[in-house]
Amino acid sequence: MLTRGNVKPLYYRILSKFPPNFSLCFAYGSGVKQQIGYESLSSPSSTKNVHRTTTSSSDNKKPAMLDLMFVVENPHQWHSQNISQNPCHYSFMRQLGGNCIARFQENYAARVYCNTLIPIKDEKNIMIKYGVISTKDLVEDLLDWRDLYVAGRLQKPVEIVREPNSSKVQSAMHLNLQSAVHSALLLLPKEFSEFDFYCTITSLSYNGDFRMIFGENKNKVQNIVKPQIENFRSLYGPVLDLFKSSLEYSLMGDEYAVKWKQDKAALVILQHLNQLPKWPIRRIVREWNYGRYRSDTEDVLRAIACSPRYQEIVKKSFSDIVWQSSIKQSIKNIPTAGFKKSLAYSWSKALKTFNL
Repeated sequence: MLTRGNVKPLYYRILSKFPPNFSLCFAYGSGVKQQIGYESLSSPSSTKNVHRTTTSSSDNKKPAMLDLMFVVENPHQWHSQNISQNPCHYSFMRQLGGNCIARFQENYAARVYCNTLIPIKDEKNIMIKYGVISTKDLVEDLLDWRDLYVAGRLQKPVEIVREPNSSKVQSAMHLNLQSAVHSALLLLPKEFSEFDFYCTITSLSYNGDFRMIFGENKNKVQNIVKPQIENFRSLYGPVLDLFKSSLEYSLMGDEYAVKWKQDKAALVILQHLNQLPKWPIRRIVREWNYGRYRSDTEDVLRAIACSPRYQEIVKKSFSDIVWQSSIKQSIKNIPTAGFKKSLAYSWSKALKTFNL
């Protein structure tokens, strides 16, 4: 496992092997941020900070792949250069050229193009998976949650390898976190723990993901949150300051013992509903109007804020988005990775299910 001291040089060496014209790059997942049961590049090997209630230990941790996301202004140009520079990263689709790959990336599923199981030359035992998304599609997902694919990843602690060079992207990343807080507060009861809060945020992009049925550890959400409480606090601390009028919380002490309290008045629920991104609101309205006289958005949200079923309806709106995008993107990843790599990657995911 690599130590904190040589993580950044590793990123520098990896990025030097790719075309430089990208506007943001972040690393995410179990290979980067500590998860119970996996080694990561940025966390100590000791599990002394992990609660003893877990069954995992440092002795049975598995090596994890390094996941990267490149955000590019011009996918056609970037893929063309990358095919020339790294042709072995691509499946047979490289024969179609950068323009065709860019169209495939931007017009289907979550608008991400993925290359997986890529060994890094001159880096012993380093394997990466990387996705490519355009800047405009990233901003749209962060603001509207059409797919909750990249937006979901950025609701959890990640390693920013290259800072965004656009204030529009920075603003969208911040608004994505605000939307995650509004969503979590809608789904949580009047009293809850800090741990419950971060687990609810993390689950936004996992509930509904078909891979959670077969291919992911059933305790994945808790395994992400438990060792990363401090990282979640750093990420959401500035955002939570905006919610002080309706939320009593503390970022100090035991995240299990300290109870947070929120105002659950219908007016506050309505405020949270109004602050949700566009696509969840669309699904909420459609769900409420099903079999009823069709009402406009404002009337529907007012009615839902007073309904005892509001949490069920809100949760379904998120899970429907995640279900659809996860299936479509997984199907899309088959031709981008190639059959052999797709099979190998799926098999490695399946092994997680059985803890093998």
